[in-house]
Amino acid sequence: MKANGQTSQSSGKLSWGLLFVLCGAIFLEGIDVSMMGVALPSIRAELGMSTGSLQWVVSAYVLGYGGFMLLGGRAADLFGRRKMFLLWLTVFFAFSGLGGLSTEGWMLITARFITGISAAFMTPAGLSIITTSFAEGTARNKALLVYAGTAAAGFSLGLVVGGILSEINWRWVFFGPVLLAFVILLAAIRLIPASGRPEVSSKGFDLAGAVSVTAAMLLLVYGVVESSNLGWSWTAGILACSALLFGLFATIERRSASPLVRLGIFSASSLVRANLGAMLFAGSFFGFQFVTVLYLQELRGWSSLETGLALLAVGVDSILAPTLTPKLVNRFGNIPVIFGGFCLAALAYALFLPIGLDWTYAAMFPTMILTGLAFSLTYGPLTIAATDGIAEEEQGLASGLLNTSFQFGAALGLAVVTAVQIGATGLDKSPQALLDGYRTAMMVPIAASFLGIGITALGLRKRSPVVNN
Repeated sequence: MKANGQTSQSSGKLSWGLLFVLCGAIFLEGIDVSMMGVALPSIRAELGMSTGSLQWVVSAYVLGYGGFMLLGGRAADLFGRRKMFLLWLTVFFAFSGLGGLSTEGWMLITARFITGISAAFMTPAGLSIITTSFAEGTARNKALLVYAGTAAAGFSLGLVVGGILSEINWRWVFFGPVLLAFVILLAAIRLIPASGRPEVSSKGFDLAGAVSVTAAMLLLVYGVVESSNLGWSWTAGILACSALLFGLFATIERRSASPLVRLGIFSASSLVRANLGAMLFAGSFFGFQFVTVLYLQELRGWSSLETGLALLAVGVDSILAPTLTPKLVNRFGNIPVIFGGFCLAALAYALFLPIGLDWTYAAMFPTMILTGLAFSLTYGPLTIAATDGIAEEEQGLASGLLNTSFQFGAALGLAVVTAVQIGATGLDKSPQALLDGYRTAMMVPIAASFLGIGITALGLRKRSPVVNN
């Protein structure tokens, strides 16, 4: 008994030590993405990139991330979570540095694509290490909420840090994450324990499934990201090809002796609702952020640093996620907390709808705070809901599915918001026309939030008989 107690205590210390490392990795990812957004004008000026090629600095990362996420999640289960995490953190470290050394636009775009691929393998590996290192229940919920708060902190601080570094030189937007990644890598080697060699199926690796689903995801993300540039006919054709490949993938998985993705995992209604919720929440949040940045910088003439500071209030979720949210989850459960988060998101975006040409920051502040509160109530609990009850050998897959939903939702939200904003503004570039376009585009995040409310409410209905019993 004593030996078991010592083992449990030692295991607990190791678990919280590795949580520190994994939170560092998700912080790195968040700060890397958000810093990039505010550095784009400086990058275009020095590398002489057109607007079309400049957007690929962001789109290439999203394409690599979203396209390889499912494969990355399953690879963690099949080849070892620690091995995948360390390998792809090293790749992330190397290509972030190469991005900062770029002298041509194509070099930077290539570096960002490979950095996105590395994040697609690293992130689900890290998340699945958490879900398999902490017992399902209070301990895992607390760990996941701390993880979610750290991700939010990285994203929020990155907006400000990116503005500061861009004022010095845009290359430091890449060199900064390199230094942080090196520290995390050294800590990870020491603090993430070896979990032993994973059991590999004697029936082999599902190569056909891996190729078909990765190609399908790449086409899907590409079609969504580039929809505003490709036109409706090309977009429809690309999405149709993606759908055909997904159909082929499903056929392969049903017939495979060792499927890459066990299709039965989608029979878990909580997992499906969590992934739909993640898609809608990410789409609404990043759509709102896109409109807000355009409003502040293009219409109001605010600098990148001023915009970052304005959005910093959203970062209140990095404080609330590990402090307030665990108490609410323990008291009410995941689904009611997620439902409340979507309701707050809808209210926050609706309050921003009447934006004017001369709005003060005080008028915007309630939206920023409510958005941060909504994020704290939604992001972490969605992560818990998407991984609860999933077998240990499929935690990487569940993590990959969730991160794919977040990434695809963000890409879809940005694409729809962009299309609506361009259509509503038309050829008139007057301040009033731009303002009308932003107001119309804000209807997209509001609509996505209400859809999230509806999907989450289905979970409340299914949950109520259990509560009564």
